[in-house]
Amino acid sequence: MYSFTAQQINELLNGELLGNTTIEITGVEEIRNASSTDLTFIGNKKYAKFWADSKASVAIISDTIVLEPGDNRAFVKVKNADLAMAKLLEAFKPPMPVFDTDIHPTAIIHTTAVIGKGVQIGAHCYVGKNVVLGDGVVLYHNVSVFDDTIIGPQTVAWSGTVIRERSQIGAQCIFHMNVSIGADGFGYCPSDDGSGLVKIPHIGNVVIGNAVEIGANSCIDRAKFNSTIIGDGCKIDNLVQIGHNSVMGRSCVMAGHSGLAGSVTLGDGVMIGGSASINDHITVESGATVGGGSGVLNNVKAGQTVLGYPATDAREMMKQWVALRRLVK
Repeated sequence: MYSFTAQQINELLNGELLGNTTIEITGVEEIRNASSTDLTFIGNKKYAKFWADSKASVAIISDTIVLEPGDNRAFVKVKNADLAMAKLLEAFKPPMPVFDTDIHPTAIIHTTAVIGKGVQIGAHCYVGKNVVLGDGVVLYHNVSVFDDTIIGPQTVAWSGTVIRERSQIGAQCIFHMNVSIGADGFGYCPSDDGSGLVKIPHIGNVVIGNAVEIGANSCIDRAKFNSTIIGDGCKIDNLVQIGHNSVMGRSCVMAGHSGLAGSVTLGDGVMIGGSASINDHITVESGATVGGGSGVLNNVKAGQTVLGYPATDAREMMKQWVALRRLVK
């Protein structure tokens, strides 16, 4: 069990300690559910009202909030409570699952595969022909990596992940359960005789940069030709679909149930809300935000925020919603 004093927490976060407590902290909890041995967070003024009734002994608090800790209680005041929370949760993080042996005897590894130093491969994994696994790569049980794929150092793939042939994966990526990388894109055309649909081959691949995290059950389809590209530092939630030949810039964020159709281009730092969908061949420029549930049918300018279906400038869409409410009245 982890245990920290208020002073140790303050030193870890390089904050300002207000008040003090003799109670050692062994866990982290939401302010209304915390016990006396828990630490909690007050990053927004709306949560300050819950402090008086909370049982927590220590809280990380934003320096913009004026509040007294009380008897035998302490605040660690920081500039950014969200960043401080991330740092502290890292200190409380339980250890990763342990491998009894670095490479499980049931794993199938082709003789041409190149395995780096410190690689761990779990039970019933498959590593195909000419695959390269960089130093420190971890494949949990039941991961499949198909031929000619390259995976960079310290990348982790959780159980059920499938990485199709010719994929190129960067360093320090995280793929959660059942991620699909490099499946065929969704492409068909009517047959000449009208009897059905003809499948369009997808002969490209997927290229993923460094420090990319992809949530459970998300799918990145391979390109029809050339590459589907995910830039460095992108963070993709669960149940996200990224279509063939799409290109994401650096540090983009996509929330759950959102999706890119084929050949979408995202600039750097684009944020896409949950359940939003981007039509094919659309460009969303750097720094733009797409609100949750929106449907983007036209290009989005740099730094712009769009909402609605079809998506339009957020301020204009708000005016439309207000006008509609007035009509109802």
